[in-house]
Amino acid sequence: MTGVIWIVVLVVGLFSVGYVGYGRYLSRFVELDDSRETPAHKYQDGQEYVPAKKPVLLGHHFSSIAGGAPIAGPITAAFIWGWVPAVLWVAIGNPLMGAVHDFMALSSSIRHEGKSIGFIIGEYIGERGKNMFLWFAFLVIVLVVAVFALLVAVILDAYPQAATASLLYIGLAIVFGIWLYQLDLPLIPGTVLFVGGIFASVWVGIQYPIALFEPSGFADEAFILFAGEGAWIPGAELFGANTATWIIVGLVYAALASVLPVWVLLQPRDYLSSFLLYTGVGGTLLAVVVGTLLGTTQGGAGALDIQIPAYTSFMGGPLVGVAMPLFPLLFITIACGTISGFHSLVSSGTTAKQLNTESDARTIGYGGMLAEGLLAATALAAVSVVALTPGGAVQGIDAALPNFAEGGGLILTSFGIPLLIGEVFMALVFVSFLLTSLDTALRLGRYMVEELIGTPETDAQERAANKYVNTSIATLAAFVLVSSGQWEQLWPLFGGANQLLAALALLTATVWLANWKETKQLLTTGVPVVVMVIVTICGLLWIALVENVQRTFLDSAWLAEATALQIVSSGLRLVLALVLILLAVAIIRMGYENLQSARDGLLSTNEASVGSDDD
Repeated sequence: MTGVIWIVVLVVGLFSVGYVGYGRYLSRFVELDDSRETPAHKYQDGQEYVPAKKPVLLGHHFSSIAGGAPIAGPITAAFIWGWVPAVLWVAIGNPLMGAVHDFMALSSSIRHEGKSIGFIIGEYIGERGKNMFLWFAFLVIVLVVAVFALLVAVILDAYPQAATASLLYIGLAIVFGIWLYQLDLPLIPGTVLFVGGIFASVWVGIQYPIALFEPSGFADEAFILFAGEGAWIPGAELFGANTATWIIVGLVYAALASVLPVWVLLQPRDYLSSFLLYTGVGGTLLAVVVGTLLGTTQGGAGALDIQIPAYTSFMGGPLVGVAMPLFPLLFITIACGTISGFHSLVSSGTTAKQLNTESDARTIGYGGMLAEGLLAATALAAVSVVALTPGGAVQGIDAALPNFAEGGGLILTSFGIPLLIGEVFMALVFVSFLLTSLDTALRLGRYMVEELIGTPETDAQERAANKYVNTSIATLAAFVLVSSGQWEQLWPLFGGANQLLAALALLTATVWLANWKETKQLLTTGVPVVVMVIVTICGLLWIALVENVQRTFLDSAWLAEATALQIVSSGLRLVLALVLILLAVAIIRMGYENLQSARDGLLSTNEASVGSDDD
């Protein structure tokens, strides 16, 4: 059988070439210059504009963009179409499109005073285009919050030990924020102390696993906090009471965390999270090498052979009950890990406001995205060594998600780490980044609403601009979306919207370059724009017309069994898909007109110059 090490070799090799070669070219292309004052220094306010040391900011940025999507997407794709299509899309697409997208979003933002991608596109195509983009991005934010809340709940239900560890991790992050920003204590001793505390929380979680209600699926024994079956919990009939309650807890946590100043939780938590990610990704990849060469993995050398099909079929394998065509759905199922529009919101929403020097943009922008691709490769390696077949105890493609922790724990046994400790650690890695992305997404959504409203002129605008009000609205909308309980429909919708947002962010960068200088070539960003527009619009049309019309509203059997909440959720998904397509097409048209205008003007100037030289 094929060894999982070949996934690692392919991805690491191509990413190394990309960072050394293409990353350096891009740095020169946008003329990074440390003599320029970054927005973090120019507008320092102690709240949003706060210069951060490169490792601290890399930790925040890395944790915010990584989240759980580069784990969930590759897992889902690998079990639907096989591991070969999944790994090829990650290994090739990331350095050529995803890392370019993140780097250009960050670079363009720091040249526009740390403003968002929406603001930048408004500078070139007008207020109407800016507002359309911000509405588009806000809708994507709602989808991000919905799918990540579900992911958090699925993992905490499967691993109650990770629930305990996650609660301790959040508490440690808050105390670390006080350590750094209120007590002004040194970074390195604090890092050693609090990172050690986070790893210790894994042991505490194993000793005292907690569940809100009786867990299901993978979970073993746990301390149950609430008696009864919990049938009264919204969504309990779809997910089970424990998972449904964790969804609500995750959403409430995200809403509360998103309105706090960045120093309280966001910066310290993301910095600490980065060590989990570095250890989880680096440790797992290294364990694959060690286990392969030395045969030290539990179960022997053959334990690191790939147990899932290399390729199932164009319409998907037996783990999904309906047809899911590889084109275009593969390319929107794996979003984060290859290319993700959400990253442009992070890069221009929070990271650009904290960048200390311009040269940091290469490491944080381009390198950060490559690192997320390594997380995707880690996810593929982990799930590849654990077979999941139809007819087993756990059913459905969403049930494959906990296999990341199970497979990761198995790989870590190469170092002699007990299987249970490795599983809980990998589950904590998964959850910590999901929680990070949850409240970061809601915070970014708040920024977008504030940009849309500008200076409030009416009572209604005043209320909408209130951070508590607009955060609550986004949170409630996310809950309605996740209440469908249909992972195969919700995840591709998120992926399609996210990838289309990436196309719009790349379009923004292309427009910026076209208006900056006549010598700037546009292929670096323009080719990915075309590819992603075609893929995502085809994908969203499939989701809207096939999955949310043909298979729901035109299916009498589905209508007869669906709950009112499921019908509302399906209708909301249909409307979202169509609205996102219409908004994107309108923005693309305006962006293309600006590109034509900018280039035509430059061409006319150049032709006049040529004529003068000839005379």
